[in-house]
Amino acid sequence: MRAARKSWKTYALGAAAVAALLSSTACGPDGGTDDGAASPAPSRTASATGTTAPTTPGPAPTTDAPQPTATHSAKPSATGSGSGSKEKAPACGDQDLAIGTSYWAHDSGQHLLITATNVTDKPCTLYHYPFITFGQDADSPLPPMESPAKAVATIGPKQKAYAGVKLFLGGEKTTTYESFGIAYQDPSSNEDGSPIDVALSDEVQFVTVGRNPSVTFWNLDRSEVEGFVFKAR
Repeated sequence: MRAARKSWKTYALGAAAVAALLSSTACGPDGGTDDGAASPAPSRTASATGTTAPTTPGPAPTTDAPQPTATHSAKPSATGSGSGSKEKAPACGDQDLAIGTSYWAHDSGQHLLITATNVTDKPCTLYHYPFITFGQDADSPLPPMESPAKAVATIGPKQKAYAGVKLFLGGEKTTTYESFGIAYQDPSSNEDGSPIDVALSDEVQFVTVGRNPSVTFWNLDRSEVEGFVFKAR
């Protein structure tokens, strides 16, 4: 209809032409005055609609609508990461561990390796570093030789954790011991416990301790302990 009206305005028809046109349209079978003029317009409108119709498909929104599936798949991963955070196992105590001692090969007895094995059927956690004492000086445990560890050492049944002791440096005056005291830290109770006396293994038998011995933090990786022990001076 818009195109038909525009053609009427564009062409200035005379009165005779108007009369002739009216008389010709009056002869139409259904008596409609606009059908003859409006017929070209729908063809142009249809061609315009035909070009735009493919770019505005009706089903496209319906195809994209189910995409909440991606949002749904993200939820389990978030829940899974949340459920993965477990409460730390309780601190290890004397009754949970078997303590072994050994030397490193080709070391001349200057460093001692302490191995703690969980002998229970439940995991426990070794916090920070062991309190190690020699002789009667139970109130002065060895200081740690490195900065605090980034993670605690939680060991399951039959699993092991390690700590290393620097005993002496070459040329130092030393004292010999056949046992040592060990205690474990428990941050939840704010108590460190009293050291228990541990006999050295048959492999070690005795240790010689200098003026400034020190100990590493507990570690699940023996090679990490070695790195700290042999870099310490």
